[in-house]
Amino acid sequence: MHSLMEVFYVLSPAYPPKLSLTRQSVSMAASATSLSSLSFASMASPPQRKTPTSRKLSSSSKKPAQDPSLTISTTATTSDTSTTIPVTSKKVLVPIGFGTEEMEAVIIVNVLRRAGAQVIVASVEPQLEIEAAGGTRLVADTSISTCSNEVFDLVALPGGMPGSARLRDCKILQQITSKQAEEKRLYGAICSAPAVTLLPWGLLKRKQTTCHPAFMDKLPTFWAVKSNIQVSGELTTSRGPGTCFQFALSLSEQLFGESIAKEVGEFLLMHTADDMRRKDEFNEVEWSFDHKPHVLIPVANGSDVIEVVTIVDILRRAKVDVVVASVEKSVQILSSLGTKIIADKLIGDAAKSIYDLIILPGETAGAKRLQKSRILKKLLKEQDAAGRIYGAVCSSISVLQSQGLLKDKKATAHPSFSSQLTNEVVDGAKVVIDGKLITSKGLATVTDFAMAIVSKLFGEARARSVAEGLVFDYPKT
Repeated sequence: MHSLMEVFYVLSPAYPPKLSLTRQSVSMAASATSLSSLSFASMASPPQRKTPTSRKLSSSSKKPAQDPSLTISTTATTSDTSTTIPVTSKKVLVPIGFGTEEMEAVIIVNVLRRAGAQVIVASVEPQLEIEAAGGTRLVADTSISTCSNEVFDLVALPGGMPGSARLRDCKILQQITSKQAEEKRLYGAICSAPAVTLLPWGLLKRKQTTCHPAFMDKLPTFWAVKSNIQVSGELTTSRGPGTCFQFALSLSEQLFGESIAKEVGEFLLMHTADDMRRKDEFNEVEWSFDHKPHVLIPVANGSDVIEVVTIVDILRRAKVDVVVASVEKSVQILSSLGTKIIADKLIGDAAKSIYDLIILPGETAGAKRLQKSRILKKLLKEQDAAGRIYGAVCSSISVLQSQGLLKDKKATAHPSFSSQLTNEVVDGAKVVIDGKLITSKGLATVTDFAMAIVSKLFGEARARSVAEGLVFDYPKT
C-alpha cells in the first residue's frame, strides 16, 4: 500500500480520443435545457450515424472559434465534410474541483460527447478555472450552483487528489448525486472518487465497487472488487486514468446502447488497437540528457484536448518539464470538443527557450492552426537542424510533412490520414519511432505514445512505475 504522499503523487501529476480528418463537432444549443443562459461546450458525433432525430451539418461552417474567451452558444463547427449529428436529450454532469485528475475529466467529457450526450462541466469552486492534479488548468462551463435544480441522466465523478475531497465537500454536488441514486438514475466514479467521495455520502451501500488500488483498503471488504470496470445497478466505478476509456464507454453504452458505444470505441481505435504492436522502432538512438528533459506542447483552438492532457499529465508524472504553449492570441484554448484549457504561455514567449522535444497534438482543425504559426514552424526547423527530438500525434503529422521533416523517415498517423503521407507508413504499430522522430495514430493510442517517450527518456523501470499509478496495462518485459 502506498503512503499518503505516494498516493498524492500517483493521482496528481494528463488516455484520449480525437476525431480524425472527418471529425465533426457541434456546440450544444443552450436553449435545449433550462440552463439557457449557459455556454455549452461543443459536441462531436461518431462518424455517420443516422437516426430519425438527426440533423445534417454542412461543411460551410468550418471556422474554429477565433477568440476562445467568447461565449460559445449554438454555432456548429465542422472539419472537412458534412456529417449526421445526433440530437439527444441525454444530459450528463461532470463536476471538477482543485486537484481533479485531468485525464479522467477530459476523457469522460469527450467520449460522452462523441456518443451524443450533452455534457455539462461544473466547477465546485468559486471560480470556473481550476488547476487540476497535474497542473493543467481547466475551465468549467458553469458553477455547480446552477445545476442544483436540473435532472441528469448521468452524474460522473472524476478522481484525483485533492480533487475527490473537494467534490466530497461540495454540499450541492452531494445533494445532486444522492438524489440521482435515490431516483435510480445513473451515477459513476473513478479512481479515488468511489472511496473518497461516494463512500462518505453513503452511496456505495450494497454496491460492488472498484477504485484506484491505493484506495481499495478504504472500501468495505465484502463489496470491493478488483476489476477495471464494475457496474452495480445504477452505479459504475473504475480504477484510474488507464481505465478511463473503458469507464466512459461503459457509461456511453448504458446511456445510448451497445451499438453506439461500439461505434465510438472503434472510432477511438480502442478495439482495432488490440491487434497492433505497441511500438516499432527504427534507426535506434539514445534519448538521454544530463538535465531534466524540457518538452514543448504547442496547442491551438481545435486541438484535441485528450491528446494534449494525456501527454502532458504522463510526462509530468515522469518528472519531465512540460510547457504548453498557445499559438493563438490568448492562452485560453477551445478544444475540438469544446473543453477549455489554459496554456502555460503564448508561443512567442515559449520560443525564447530550447526544447529537447517538441510534440504536436492532433485534430485536423487544430493542426491547420498550428501550421499557420510562423514561430512554431521556425522552432520545428531549428529542432531538426539541431538534431533534437520532435513528434506528432494523429493528423498533426501533416505539419511535419509540410515542413519536410518526414523525409526518409518511417511514421504512422490516424488511418484516415495515413494515405496522404509521402514517406513510408507503418500501419501495424500504435507508435513508431525512427531515430529522433516519434509518431502515433492518436485517439486511444496516445497513452502508449506518451509512455514510449517516458521509456526512451528514462528507461522501462520509470515507465512501469508511471503506468502503475495510471493503472495502465504496461508490458512487464
